Amino acid sequence: MYDTPLILKFDDIDAGMLPLVGGKAANLGVLTTAGLPVPPGLCVTTEAYRRVTEQAGLEEVLDALAVTAAGETRALNELAGRARQLVLAAPVPADIADAVRRSAHGPVAVRSSATAEDLPHASFAGQQDTYLNVIGADAVLDAVRRCWASLWSDRAVAYRAANGIDHRAVLAAVVIQEMVQSEVAGVMFTANPVTGRRREAVIDASPGLGEAVVSGAVNPDHFVVDTATGRITERRLGDKRLAVRSLPGGGVEHVETGMAGACVTDAQIRALAELGGRVEDHYGSPQDTEWAVDAGGALWLTQSRPITTLFPIPRHARPAGAGSAVAGEPGGARIYFSFSVAQGVYAPITPMGMSAFRLLSSSAAALLGVPVTDRLDGAPQFAEAADRMFIDVTGMMRSRVGRVGLPRVLDVMEARSATVLRGLFDDPRFSVTQRSVRPALRRLVKNAIRFRVPARAAQALLKPEKAHRRAERLGVRLRAQLAAPADATALERLDHVERILGTRAVPLLPTVVPGPLAGFAMLGLAYRLLGDRARPGELQTVLRGLPHNVTTEMDLALWHLATRIRADREAASLLLGTPAAELADRFGDGTLPGVVDRGLKEFLAVYGVRAVAEIDLGVPRWSEDPTHVIGVLANYLRLEDPALSPDALFARGAAEAVPMIKSLSARVGGVRGLIVRFALSRARALAGIRELPKFSMVTILAAMRAELVTIGTGLTTRDLLDSPQDIFFLTLEEVRTALTTAPGKTTPEQHAPTALKRNAPAAPGQNAPAPSEGKTPAASRQSTPASSGGSTPTAPGDAAPPYPATLRVLVSERREDAARERRRRHLPRVLLSDGTEPEAVAIAAPVDGALTGTPASAGSVTGIARVVLDPVGAHLEPGEILVCPSTDPGWTPLFLTAGGLVMEMGGANSHGAVVAREYGIPAVVGVARATEHIVTGQRITLDGTSGMVITA
Repeated sequence: MYDTPLILKFDDIDAGMLPLVGGKAANLGVLTTAGLPVPPGLCVTTEAYRRVTEQAGLEEVLDALAVTAAGETRALNELAGRARQLVLAAPVPADIADAVRRSAHGPVAVRSSATAEDLPHASFAGQQDTYLNVIGADAVLDAVRRCWASLWSDRAVAYRAANGIDHRAVLAAVVIQEMVQSEVAGVMFTANPVTGRRREAVIDASPGLGEAVVSGAVNPDHFVVDTATGRITERRLGDKRLAVRSLPGGGVEHVETGMAGACVTDAQIRALAELGGRVEDHYGSPQDTEWAVDAGGALWLTQSRPITTLFPIPRHARPAGAGSAVAGEPGGARIYFSFSVAQGVYAPITPMGMSAFRLLSSSAAALLGVPVTDRLDGAPQFAEAADRMFIDVTGMMRSRVGRVGLPRVLDVMEARSATVLRGLFDDPRFSVTQRSVRPALRRLVKNAIRFRVPARAAQALLKPEKAHRRAERLGVRLRAQLAAPADATALERLDHVERILGTRAVPLLPTVVPGPLAGFAMLGLAYRLLGDRARPGELQTVLRGLPHNVTTEMDLALWHLATRIRADREAASLLLGTPAAELADRFGDGTLPGVVDRGLKEFLAVYGVRAVAEIDLGVPRWSEDPTHVIGVLANYLRLEDPALSPDALFARGAAEAVPMIKSLSARVGGVRGLIVRFALSRARALAGIRELPKFSMVTILAAMRAELVTIGTGLTTRDLLDSPQDIFFLTLEEVRTALTTAPGKTTPEQHAPTALKRNAPAAPGQNAPAPSEGKTPAASRQSTPASSGGSTPTAPGDAAPPYPATLRVLVSERREDAARERRRRHLPRVLLSDGTEPEAVAIAAPVDGALTGTPASAGSVTGIARVVLDPVGAHLEPGEILVCPSTDPGWTPLFLTAGGLVMEMGGANSHGAVVAREYGIPAVVGVARATEHIVTGQRITLDGTSGMVITA
């Protein structure tokens, strides 16, 4: 009656069977067929779970879960409890029960293997149940039933809700595996999960079964090993006071123990690291493994899954030579600076937004004389990771000029990044190799002459109004050049977009820069002339209320509109009492009161090109969706104190600046005083133009977005896309392919393996980078829609589905990728090519009186402590720091609101530490007597990088 198997041995499981066997079993099958040392076992497939639960009455619970938010913990727990009861009460068909009973041979471990488990983007570490040393057919069947029910544990439901995983789509398989009666066991990460460094094995070990380490019930021995050399670089012994051991009749016991020395030898540590290297090489990405050593000294792998918390290493479009070197520079270690973070954009950039910046970077590289192989690939220094933009600054950091200039620029732009880069000065991998200033000086002089920078800067100093008029003319010229002809074809519009972004946009900016450059040069001159006569903060006073600042003018324009609306009682009442999204809809329908409608149209006509995260042209502009603007207007209407109004603050700042200039110049006196007055006056007159280059670029991006929407409308009409907005989840090259491919045809790239699709999860065991390690952008850009056959690669000769269908699949997958990436909580400012995040290894100096433990999740947080000894009924206010003895997976729903985690027990690889890293909260574990030293309500600071907890 049923063709789908109920039982599969590990030998019969391959990477493409995840929907049938779940993540854990799929990985164990892959490891087994690869010849790695895995205890024999089998899997009770999801078919058994499906048949048992299809009549269990879960539909009502599933419907309720679908509308319950991740933060509604109590409701989620109630629904999870109902689901568990229904699953446990469901009768097991005789054929399934018999098949499970026949699989019970000797002591076994019975472990859950859900279809949403051990995935590249979500580990589900410890969220379902495991039963150890199960003996007897009936006991095995009971353990299988409980594993099915554990799919609905409170923690698993909360985890799925937090990660946006559809409860309805998840099924449970169960692994039944020969029990390893281990003498010593533990966890090994093949990359350092705290610092991010690749090829550095991190091992936690303790006597007995590995459950003691995994659950965080013991302070294990901790080792760090360089996988390439086998050198043990860190050794920290735990007290190992507890061991989990098997009982003769089944089950396990927790016994008090103690061992002064290490529980594993150096030879075993190196063997573990070597085995971890083999596992990582097989998967093509860093792995989180569990291992055991039996009484005979044999080493076993009992689990492997991707490390989900590592930030992927940035990739160049076309690496030149070995070591992912940038063209013209030596290979080796690289330094990547996050341009996304520096711009304050933490959300993922859309594929089209990234494609646009590749073109812009090619144009910028051309100005600097840097050769570009393919302008669609971007400058050789342009890199991408996790849908964020990075710049390879290795060459600049190894240059005498760059080492001085880059951190100084970042001091103003992104000070923390400047600090991180300066911290790399002493790293011998990044020593200065370009000591001559001549090449940089030649490029500077060449471009300065080309764009008449000195002449325009001098003119701005003599007559600032000319700089202002030039800025106005730029705006007029931009608006005239940016729109394609009304009768342009889709391909002509695409050519126009590529031409503007690739050759026209960047050269416009140097025509504006001389004005603000001269202004800040004058500020620097005044600073030098004043010396210690200027007290801290006084020069900043000079820059308050700057005129000619387009961003300030925008804010004031919105405030003036709010003032006009305030005078209309009915309109003001409407804005204050109606959700902004509803008001935006009414604006689109033309049904808002006249003062609001007219005012918004006037404002958006000038500033509608802007948006939150506006450097991404894939983001809707305010002119398309004014919800944010309307929300700000409503907030302005709630501001009742006139002294705090934006125009009053601006006027007050401007009024303070003028006498400050007089005061500072008077302190110097004489000719120097006159120069200071002139310099500061010019700084005020010109520095405000600093915002214009970015506003000009945003104007360009908004115009190109409009052209792409028009193209997207055409593709939607041709039934290639579901919506014009879908075009922003394609690249420029993919759009060109879509426009030039005849309907119903496929492209050659469509016959490529699905694994080449941008960010498509590699199936367990595929010898290719997993999404946690990123994809090379070149592969992304060239992977015009591939087959839609799930995670199993398409054979070269297989026919691909029709082009429109695959284009939709590609867009859908990328939307899912973007939604997943938006949940990423931590973005590095600077990242090295070995995966190291320099901020995560910059150990803070010891603090007297600080509690110390093991770093488990990088980052620092200050907040109110909440000491919890029992998670049942416990509640954390958002941002509170959870302080507890230890955590098993049952504690992890509390992590949803926790600002940080302090544990008395556990290692960096315990479940609590893993989940803390996934949720992006700093964590320190192994802090002796933390629950005694810290009291609820106390304000504490924990540093998950150094392992310190400061209580005073």
